[in-house]
Amino acid sequence: MTERQPAGRREKDRPWLMRTYAGHSTAEASNELYRRNLAKGQTGLSVAFDLPTQTGYDSDHVLARGEVGRVGVPVAHLGDMRRLFQDIPLEQMNTSMTINATAMWLLALYQVVAEEQGADVTRLQGTTQNDIVKEYLSRGTHVFPPAPSLRLTTDMIAYTVSHLPKWNPINICSYHLQEAGATPVQEIAYAMSTAIAVLDAVRDSGQVPQERMGDVVGRISFFVNAGVRFVEEMCKMRAFGRIWDQVTRERYGIEDPKHRRFRYGVQVNSLGLTEAQPENNVQRIVLEMLAVTLSKDARARAVQLPAWNEALGLPRPWDQQWSLRIQQVLAYESDLLEYGDLFEGSKVVEAKVEELVADSLAEIERIQEMGGALAAVESGYLKSQLVSSHAERRARIESGEEKIVGVNIFEGTEPNPLTADLDTAIQTVDPAVEAQVIASLQHWRDTRYQPPFNHPRPCKALQKLKEAARGTDNLMEATLECARAGVTTGEWAGALREVFGEFRAPTGVSSAPVAVPAEEGSQLAEVRRKVELTAKELEVGKLRFLVGKPGLDGHSNGAEQIAVRARDAGFEVVYQGIRLTPEQIVDAALAEDVHAVGLSILSGSHAQLVPDVLDRLRVAGATDIPVIAGGIIPGGDAEQLRAAGVAAVFTPKDFDITGIIGRIVDEIRTANKLDPLEVPA
Repeated sequence: MTERQPAGRREKDRPWLMRTYAGHSTAEASNELYRRNLAKGQTGLSVAFDLPTQTGYDSDHVLARGEVGRVGVPVAHLGDMRRLFQDIPLEQMNTSMTINATAMWLLALYQVVAEEQGADVTRLQGTTQNDIVKEYLSRGTHVFPPAPSLRLTTDMIAYTVSHLPKWNPINICSYHLQEAGATPVQEIAYAMSTAIAVLDAVRDSGQVPQERMGDVVGRISFFVNAGVRFVEEMCKMRAFGRIWDQVTRERYGIEDPKHRRFRYGVQVNSLGLTEAQPENNVQRIVLEMLAVTLSKDARARAVQLPAWNEALGLPRPWDQQWSLRIQQVLAYESDLLEYGDLFEGSKVVEAKVEELVADSLAEIERIQEMGGALAAVESGYLKSQLVSSHAERRARIESGEEKIVGVNIFEGTEPNPLTADLDTAIQTVDPAVEAQVIASLQHWRDTRYQPPFNHPRPCKALQKLKEAARGTDNLMEATLECARAGVTTGEWAGALREVFGEFRAPTGVSSAPVAVPAEEGSQLAEVRRKVELTAKELEVGKLRFLVGKPGLDGHSNGAEQIAVRARDAGFEVVYQGIRLTPEQIVDAALAEDVHAVGLSILSGSHAQLVPDVLDRLRVAGATDIPVIAGGIIPGGDAEQLRAAGVAAVFTPKDFDITGIIGRIVDEIRTANKLDPLEVPA
């Protein structure tokens, strides 16, 4: 039994780092937000970058349209990074940057700004996420193929060990895997398999001598998800720690227990936040936080909490403050930090941890037999497993087996004062910001060689970067030279695209098994009958449905689930994955002669990209193809989309996927002037 320490005998444990994932609109606006949050007691920064920055495009690229400054801050060059951290002493800061494909570039900009501030860069503390494997599986901000991407990661790790010894160069990120459907076992196994791939690559690169591999292992951290099943989640964290200790000791010969310590930060689950009765999200967030704070032996080193209204749109500063205060109440008002581990000796906890460890090690071994994490990405195995797990979870929610308060149980509610005025319940990004950012970018390109900065011409720096990429030199030095030369994000990534090429990840849709049975009398069987009757009336073999992801939003989970269920309902589904222009989507719709187009956008760019698709279909004379929109779409925006000609709008509250497919059939019948079918859906 763990006893409480007598008053005055020992100090409380130090609280974890408290962060808020933040950034939007412009570098100047985000800088103001950061300084305000730090003044409220936040103890670290967690930078959210916008999608063009994450995917290596400048703000004026065609794919960036509608995405600039929406889900994070645009950083196109050194000037933006200067403004982002103005009056924030980087030598004293602990900064997390959620950045992957372009992680090397953003770290270079960060280091150069620190140098300009006069900082000792060996004292810089923070983390770059830099986990490209999960981008292929869940988040979708990958740029280059797996092998060159792993090289960028390897070069960054080798560089930081020698030059930025307090920096965590990679934050192996299982967070998005859970959002893409991963079970606890899959989350552990896929994250650990990624870690093995990275450590093998660093060891085999020859850039780090064997005696310094402990320094590499000691700087690797993890970023995990904590769901509402908080007992299971707490056991998951204990299992993570045991497996990491075993892998680093047995596979890499790391003897120092400090190097083998499982170091992790956490963002609690945003996937489980609901649009319906969003006030319930507050207690979900608290329970999820407890999973990673209650157990001292498996406590997170850094915690960031989402806001209660993230399923509605972009949280306001007040909402972020509320989430910060949740952490502060637990750390400073409760007695949690006065005790040792609360679960030591628990038979229930130990049994669950042992089960998770055994199952996770078996899955890790299966992946190793395939050739490791990268091979399992390229074969499509990992993606198909996640799509399948996610489909099974969605099916449990639709059937009511998995209960979500306010969504499929206890749906009655009093009027909600928090959302009475939805226009003020979330923060909106001024559409004029994009034009402002693009004008600023053009000004930078035109004046970067002039006083007061006098940057050298970027051409030589970019050429040196390409030469290094074609060879075997560490790419960090050439990247730093590009940063100092005023190169832009799009120019840096564009140079590497020339050498490395790009990569379109497997979608996992075609190989996903059927998750919902179509037994006689079931909802899916009725929808299948509607699909077959409609195809027969239109005199086609099958109804064809295009699922499109316009713009840079890489959150493809919803699109994949719609595509899989439409396939199971009898549609021929056209799904080409993420990152398409409206022009490409319309071209595909016409070429495939589809009967409906579904557009999925979670980044907020729906107001620009969906009407663009509608306009292009009209110009092509394809007004008989209904367009369906889905994503995080505020009510006012949904009305505008319907007024523009969108046939139906679905948001996170619409959890009945089979019912959605039935509605799509109805819209196809309406667009083709067919009589309604008297079939329930």
